[in-house]
Amino acid sequence: MPGEQKKVCIDVPYIDQSKLYPTGCESVSTVMLLRFLGIDITVDEFIEKYLEKKSFEERDGQVYGPDPHRYFCGSPYDDESFGCYAPVIREALEKIIGAEYTVTDETGMTTDELVEKYIDQGMPVIYWACINMRDPIVGPQWKLLDTGETFTWISNEHCMLLVGYDEDSYYFNDPYENNGCIRYPKTVVEDRHKAQHMQAVGVVRKTVIQ
Repeated sequence: MPGEQKKVCIDVPYIDQSKLYPTGCESVSTVMLLRFLGIDITVDEFIEKYLEKKSFEERDGQVYGPDPHRYFCGSPYDDESFGCYAPVIREALEKIIGAEYTVTDETGMTTDELVEKYIDQGMPVIYWACINMRDPIVGPQWKLLDTGETFTWISNEHCMLLVGYDEDSYYFNDPYENNGCIRYPKTVVEDRHKAQHMQAVGVVRKTVIQ
């Protein structure tokens, strides 16, 4: 009908992270995407078999920890742990679906571009922003285990599955606190996405040439 808002929302199986995976938003969001693709995998299988993880340690009174571009920092089962960045999820996904899909780290791509490339083609996107769209908080810091460089974490980091949009909002399967499929205003989403380095991971089915 004339004047009706366009709304696109992909129906994706929902998983809540709260009780079992307090810092497992990246893993839960990825498994939601895998379930959408028809791949029968549990969150525990994903964490135990495919997610690269590394713990923190203390050296000479200093906290040393992993690089979140290479490892999950801590354990998704531990509410004191942190998380991981897009390259870790891309690598895990490639181990599972690399033969059938092209998995791309889309860090730096705007949300509009992600919508056009993926959502409009019926494919959800793994997307980094902030918990409940709270303000990002700079810190804490730790020294990287591999290089000794100081790394600064941006707190309230959160990963969700982008599943749709309308004129004013983006829609997510948000695993935090059983949020379900939830809408957030576009301007806030884009700001929080930018605060978390504009990270995203997308998958495209490979074309089979006959």
